[in-house]
Amino acid sequence: MAKRHDLNITITPNGKVEIEVKGVNGPMCVDITKELEEELGVVINREKTSEYYKEETEADIKITKQE
Repeated sequence: MAKRHDLNITITPNGKVEIEVKGVNGPMCVDITKELEEELGVVINREKTSEYYKEETEADIKITKQE
């Protein structure tokens, strides 16, 4: 069974969107948010947490876009 990971998405009153990935080690967090970031627009800033620098874990990714 794949390890659980969470996306915390915050939309500020001025429209800024912040995405935080929890439960994923290594740079795979960037892959998880890639499609969402492409839909939202330009990434202004990316902050890497300590999880980013840990050994990578596996994750099943399924993103569904409603049209």
